[in-house]
Amino acid sequence: MNKVIVVEGLTDKTRIAPLIAEPVTILCTNGTVSATRLEELLLPYEGLDIIVLLDADKSGEQLRKLVKREFPEARHFYINRSYKEVATTPIRILLDVLISANIRVNQLLAEG
Repeated sequence: MNKVIVVEGLTDKTRIAPLIAEPVTILCTNGTVSATRLEELLLPYEGLDIIVLLDADKSGEQLRKLVKREFPEARHFYINRSYKEVATTPIRILLDVLISANIRVNQLLAEG
């Protein structure tokens, strides 16, 4: 496992986990966190491909800024603001985002 996906909550994790066809670690921040908490969460994964997929709302943007500051090597991927949350983004859109992040996706879902 050399990829880590950072999401905000368990509903986000539950939404994207079945779409992924390779071993990845999905970490939940459970909303906005402090720099210290973020470091505790991500430090064990330093050197791996850290992929950030957060909600398109105020708390998601605050968390994204913190990640950019503390872990500048992390790669950021975005959902359209109209969907607001990862958990409510259509599967087809999430598949496209995961593919753009170079994550192998479940082909049956991708073709369906």
